[in-house]
Amino acid sequence: MGAGTTFSLALPSEAHTRALAGAVATIALPGMEIHLTGDLAAGKTAFARGFLHALGHRGAVKSPTFTLVESYDLAPGGHALSVHHFDLYRLTDPEELHYLGFEDYRRPDAIALIEWPSRGAGLLLPSIAVELSITGLESRLARVELLAADAVARAADFRNLVMKIK
Repeated sequence: MGAGTTFSLALPSEAHTRALAGAVATIALPGMEIHLTGDLAAGKTAFARGFLHALGHRGAVKSPTFTLVESYDLAPGGHALSVHHFDLYRLTDPEELHYLGFEDYRRPDAIALIEWPSRGAGLLLPSIAVELSITGLESRLARVELLAADAVARAADFRNLVMKIK
């Protein structure tokens, strides 16, 4: 995942995955890309659900496996914010991002939450990278790397939030 500030955390349940997502949502800023990696069923969509709920979304969160992107218009703290949840699993070539209109989603008032970012290799710019590994039936190991300067600057806040996950 490159150079940055890295955190590792055991997640005994999906609730812990959602709590971690809430911590990431707290430090995420508009304009950031958050990359989610892990095997099938590792909890990427559960993470996305926790991330969106932490920012105030109250409805269902669908996996964008077939639609490739689901967009959510939110207003955390009274400020307009769009979150675009991508699932790039079905892409066969990174150039397909152009046909998807990815650049139209890359805006200073939006966060891109991207599952399977390796399918867009060379065209994506991760601000925060989250890797989820299956360690048991419901348990996961998370590795979170803060890569962008704005994310690294919030590392102490993130560390404090992660320490509260029980």
